[in-house]
Amino acid sequence: MHAPRTDAATPLYDIAGIRRMEAQAIAALGGDGFILMQRAGAAAWRFLLEHWPEARRIVVAAGPGNNGGDGYVLARHAHEAGRAVHVLHAPGQEPRSVLARRASEAFVAAGGRVLVADADPVLPACDLVVDALFGIGFDGGAESAGGALLAAVAACEDAVFALDVPSGVDASSGDVPGTAVRAERTLQFLGDHAGLATGAALDHVGCLETASLDVPEQASEGVQPVAWRLSAAALAGLLPRRARTAHKGVAGHVLVAGGEHGTGGAALLAAAAALRAGAGLVSVATRGAHVAALLARTPEAMAHAVDDPADVAPLVAAADVCAVGPGLGRGGWGEGMLAAAVDGGRALVLDADALNLLAAAPRVLPADTVLTPHPGEAARLLACTVREVERDRVAAAHALCARHGCVTVLKGAGTVVAAPDGRVWIIDAGNPGMAVGGMGDALTGVVAALRAQGLPAAEAAAAGALQHAVAGDRAAAAGGARGLLPSDLIAALRMPGEDG
Repeated sequence: MHAPRTDAATPLYDIAGIRRMEAQAIAALGGDGFILMQRAGAAAWRFLLEHWPEARRIVVAAGPGNNGGDGYVLARHAHEAGRAVHVLHAPGQEPRSVLARRASEAFVAAGGRVLVADADPVLPACDLVVDALFGIGFDGGAESAGGALLAAVAACEDAVFALDVPSGVDASSGDVPGTAVRAERTLQFLGDHAGLATGAALDHVGCLETASLDVPEQASEGVQPVAWRLSAAALAGLLPRRARTAHKGVAGHVLVAGGEHGTGGAALLAAAAALRAGAGLVSVATRGAHVAALLARTPEAMAHAVDDPADVAPLVAAADVCAVGPGLGRGGWGEGMLAAAVDGGRALVLDADALNLLAAAPRVLPADTVLTPHPGEAARLLACTVREVERDRVAAAHALCARHGCVTVLKGAGTVVAAPDGRVWIIDAGNPGMAVGGMGDALTGVVAALRAQGLPAAEAAAAGALQHAVAGDRAAAAGGARGLLPSDLIAALRMPGEDG
């Protein structure tokens, strides 16, 4: 097996990193920040021409800071190109920064007009609204006057183009604490924002692109990403490759432990996914009542009736990886199965009720364990609320790593994969059709299969989360997202053209 090539990823930055990058770019450009602002505004104007070439009437909602300055530069270009441009700012929200004032003055000098919005503003009729209100300067709230204009932009039915960050969205965390713009497209400047890659922000950014502004390379020196975004293009380089002489023994043996009475399907889905993700052997330890159905549905799996958890120890010993939790239940049977797997000394992937049992009775886990919680399970593991988890998904994943010493896959839109050593990946794939019971069971099987094939825990978690999300997208493309089933995703886990 070869280690995954994880360099096919996009760096993501928090606000502090972007501000440092901006300062270093300005220094490299001779110390005049207006050069950078002019580049940002010009890049935004080119982007507008590319995506809304027919927009003749443009409204620019400008804030008092440098994001507003970018908007004034764009407005000047639009005005000089013969477009009808209305620039609005809220009462008392005139440009405050030196750079924003320069941009506003240049717009006015070119013949443009700046209007003060009413206290209860109604946007002029237009073809496109440019959101240049807050950018990365949004701090979780909005001044009353600025808030009214933000609400007007957020409520408008016209297409909205957000400069750098949709106003009302936290660029570092992705939190949306109140009213926020829902952009059709967002153009980031200098670098990609971590907060726009996960969580609630995804409902606001629309199509997301980045303008590097052609700054010198030294602008990013010493600026460390807080995460790396993985998209479908990275998948082939992340998956383990097989030698021509490979056999089932080198592809690993996964044991799925789960399927309490009434929930045998969860264990079946995990087992099927592990097989489709390339595990050489897959065993299932489940209640005896589920064995016949499992063999009928997935004859490639080796099903074992385990009604007494004491009997699972030999199966654990024979496996390379134990995937524990799908349909496990929280009763004595589930507790016994989890304890036997943890005590068995094998690599672990824990999901579903294994996580709920862990939250109720914490125990020391091997450092290479992978936890795969959804936000509700994460909240129970951290003894906090789901809102607190979703407020900053990257921070929550870090907290799970710190508390349990394990790799964490925090599921949801923009799945976050975090390792105890500080590495973080955010998955740029998946679709709303995957919001159905059983998808997490499939993910458990995929991650366990990649662990069994030799990937380290963090790499298996990242590659598995990406493979799972990409398969969901492929299945949705083939048959539609609405009504997408885990079995559809599992069938799409195979990659046509992959060399093994």
